[in-house]
Amino acid sequence: MVELLVMAGAIFGFAMVSRRATMSSVTAPMVFTAAGLLVGTLGADLFDLSLGGEVVATLVEATLVLVLFTDAARIDLRALRSNAGIPGRLLGVGLPLTILAGTGTAALVFRDLTLVEAGLVAAILAPTDAALGQAVVSDRRLPVRIRQSVNVESGLNDGMMVPVVTVLLAIAAAEAGGTDGWGGLIAQQLGFGLLAGLVAGGLGGRLLHHRSAAGAVDGIYRQLATLAVAAGAFAAAEVLHGNGFIAAFVAGLAFARAATTECADVQDFTEDEGELLTAVTFFIFGAALAGPRLADWTWQIGLYALASLTVVRVVPVLLALARSGTLVETRLFLGWFGPRGLASILFALIVSQELDSPRVETVLDIAVWTVLVSVYAHGLSASPWAARLGARLSGGHPDMPERGPATELPTRRTIG
Repeated sequence: MVELLVMAGAIFGFAMVSRRATMSSVTAPMVFTAAGLLVGTLGADLFDLSLGGEVVATLVEATLVLVLFTDAARIDLRALRSNAGIPGRLLGVGLPLTILAGTGTAALVFRDLTLVEAGLVAAILAPTDAALGQAVVSDRRLPVRIRQSVNVESGLNDGMMVPVVTVLLAIAAAEAGGTDGWGGLIAQQLGFGLLAGLVAGGLGGRLLHHRSAAGAVDGIYRQLATLAVAAGAFAAAEVLHGNGFIAAFVAGLAFARAATTECADVQDFTEDEGELLTAVTFFIFGAALAGPRLADWTWQIGLYALASLTVVRVVPVLLALARSGTLVETRLFLGWFGPRGLASILFALIVSQELDSPRVETVLDIAVWTVLVSVYAHGLSASPWAARLGARLSGGHPDMPERGPATELPTRRTIG
C-alpha cells in the first residue's frame, strides 16, 4: 500500500506543475523516472515491488495491450498512403537495418551473449517512443510532414517488433532450456495471435460502428466497448495459446478500418487512463528496474547504450533517406529522434519474466541503461532542435520534401 501512496503522490505533485512543465524541456517520463529512482532502492527505499510479481506482470500486460492497440488504431493507413514516403522508408528500410546493426554491435561488445540473445537486445531497443521528445510531434514550427513521420514511425514500429521479439524470445528460451521444439510454438503464437486480432478488431469494430450509428450506444460505453475489443483480442489469443500482444496490435489495425468514427474514442481514452498507465510504468521503471541496476554499469553497457542511440539508429536512417531530397540536418534529426521508451521497457520486462537464462540480467542491464539515457537525452534536446530545424525549414523553398502536404494524425500524447 505504501507503493500506491508514493505513486499517487508523485502523479498529484506533477499535476500541480504540469502546465509549467509543458512550456519547458522537462517531460513527464523524465519526472516520473527520476521520482522512481529517488523513492526506490537508490534513495528512500520506499518502493518494494518485485519485477516477477503478479502486480507488475498485470501492469505490463495491460499497458502494452493498450499501447499496441491504440497506436495501431490512431494511425489511419488509408490517409497515410498519399504521403507515406518518409515513414515508409523509416519503417521498411531503417527499422530492419537498425535491428541488424544492433544485433551485430551487441554480439561484438558482449561476447557472452548468443547471437539470438544479441538479436533480442536489438529487437527490444528497436521501437521508438516519440512521447519522450514530445516537441518533435507537437511543435507547430516543424512542418507537418516531419512531425507526422516521427509520429507514424513511433506508432507502428512497436507493433511491428512484437512478432520479432516473440520469435527471438521463443528461440532464446528453447536454447536456454536445451530444446529445439520452438518452430511449432512460434507458428502457434503468430497464427492464433493474428487470427484473434482480426476477428476481435474487425467484428467488434463493425458491430460497434453499426450500433453507434443506430443511436443504441451511450457515449461512455463507446469508449468502454473499444477498450473491451482490445482486451478481448488479447484474452482470446492467450486462450488459444497465441500471442496476445500481436492480437492487440492487429485488432487495432482492424478496428481502425471497421470503425473509423469510433477511433476518436480510442484517443480520448489514451489521454486519460492511458496517460495514467504510462506515468506508473515510468515510475516503476525508475524505482524497480533502473534503480537496482545503476550499480551494474560497465563500460560495455555504456558503449552499447551510446551506440544504440547514435550510430545504430542514425546510420540506418541516413541510408533509408538517401536520395529523398531532404536536408542532411533533417535526416540527422529523424535519426536522433528515435527515443527508446515505453515499448522497450515493456518488452524488457516481458523478457525478464519469460526467459530463464543466466544472461537475461545482461539483456536487462543493456535495455535499462539505454532507455534511461534516452529519457533524458531526447527529452532535453527535443524542443531546442525542433525550434532550430523548424526555423530553417520555414525559410526554405516551398517545394522542399519536408514541406509537402501530409495528413495530421493523432499522437500518443504525454504531458510535457
